[in-house]
Amino acid sequence: MSQERVNQDRMSGVLLHVTSLPSYGGVGDFGPAAYEFIDFLAAAKQRLWQVLPLSPTGYGSSPYSALSAFAGNPVLISLERLVQDGWLAPERLEGLPGHDGPADFGAAATRKVPLIEEAAANFLDTANDEARGRYLKFCTDNLSWLPDYAMFNVLRRRFGYESWNKWPAEYAQRKHDALTSALTEHGRELAIEQAVQYFFDEQWCSLRTYCKARDIRVLGDVAIFVNYDSADVWTHRELFELDDEGRMIRVSGVPPDYFSATGQRWGNPLYKWGEMREREFSWWVGRVRRTLALYDMFRLDHFRGFEAYWSIAADEETAVNGQWVKAPGHELFQRLKDVFGKLPIIAEDLGLITPEVDELRERFGMPGMRILQFGFSDRGAHLYLPHEFVPNTVVYTGTHDNNTMLGWWRDGATAVERAHVQTYLGPIEHDEDIVGAMIRAAAGSVANLCIFPMQDILRLGSEARMNVPAAGEGNWTWRYPKDALRPDYTVKLAALMEMTDRDGYVAPTPDPPAAGA
Repeated sequence: MSQERVNQDRMSGVLLHVTSLPSYGGVGDFGPAAYEFIDFLAAAKQRLWQVLPLSPTGYGSSPYSALSAFAGNPVLISLERLVQDGWLAPERLEGLPGHDGPADFGAAATRKVPLIEEAAANFLDTANDEARGRYLKFCTDNLSWLPDYAMFNVLRRRFGYESWNKWPAEYAQRKHDALTSALTEHGRELAIEQAVQYFFDEQWCSLRTYCKARDIRVLGDVAIFVNYDSADVWTHRELFELDDEGRMIRVSGVPPDYFSATGQRWGNPLYKWGEMREREFSWWVGRVRRTLALYDMFRLDHFRGFEAYWSIAADEETAVNGQWVKAPGHELFQRLKDVFGKLPIIAEDLGLITPEVDELRERFGMPGMRILQFGFSDRGAHLYLPHEFVPNTVVYTGTHDNNTMLGWWRDGATAVERAHVQTYLGPIEHDEDIVGAMIRAAAGSVANLCIFPMQDILRLGSEARMNVPAAGEGNWTWRYPKDALRPDYTVKLAALMEMTDRDGYVAPTPDPPAAGA
């Protein structure tokens, strides 16, 4: 008998950000809980783990508010692994927050990060030749961004965490003499910053190796825009729409729509696409190269903005008075394809999408997204229902921006939406039935990929919501309890994956008959 993998592009996965793991230290990280979660994925025949951006966070601890598009978030580094590797004494972990409860980013910043920096200092002082060689290779491989990020972080701390445009002019404008002086004065701190990034890379690569051994791919997330107060803008002012003083001229957002009469003013600086074109999109090439070093594939947020973006004058308080400006999406993605080959990108194409956006996505073979919650709207959004799907699609029961499925059913679904659900999926006799019905609908669809938020697998309500867009506080803190990975969830999910051909099963095929048989 010979064997041939069938439905190799048809798979299922779970959306869970790393900070939502029940790790020791108050914030989910790359430690033991991450490996236990991967074991759960494998047992449940899930072949994809989707995470939110792993970048160091700024305001509000949002993974979409990053200090760098290239660096890793230090709070994701596991203290247990640092102890195991010999860079930190075990007793240094005593008294830290435990595994349970919401993520405590404040405690992570004040109590965990100093321990990681202490471990980095120990590493720099005592690492053997083999470990030092790996560290130096990491620094060399990431020379295009690592020194600038380390300098940005050190100066940001020196100047009281003010935005870089409020630093003394010689530092804000990256004057050579000022940076040379800082290099001499803060050499030890800069080395520690780089060692922390090395720890991040080592631990994340170990997790990815563990995933690969279990036939699990990692799906990352890339925001289209970057923060103004970031190492990226400070280092490459010439690539963004800034004036001579470094102030933003125009900013990002989306126009007024059904959900908001004033639109959304995100406030990120816009790219100088003409300058990027002249440089053959080298900054984006570097960003994608780093992304592909971290993930097997990635979701590109606000894909619509690569065809045309909403441009708002920086002094406008809302997004009402913006304008659409064409973006060089075709040229950019062609350049990326020339460099990297087939692009393993999922296009976040939610919202009002034009034929031009669809054409851009389809030209480069990128699957789009469908959210089941949206399909039962009283606005007739049937394109989000399975009968409208094509194979090159990723279907979600919900995303990090949605309420959980159970929370939506109990607290958010209108009478019309409830009626539509029961017409399409059948009777929902008990509230929790909605979760299983939606998961089965996604898994049974023709979409090659289907992804479930962990909250839906655990049948959790609104209390487990990850993010409420535009809410000022309380986002990003959900973590699942340490005992949440129940065997019955694993068994039922694995059975569903087998039934819907998403388990990666290798089907035996008969050998050809012998000659003359």
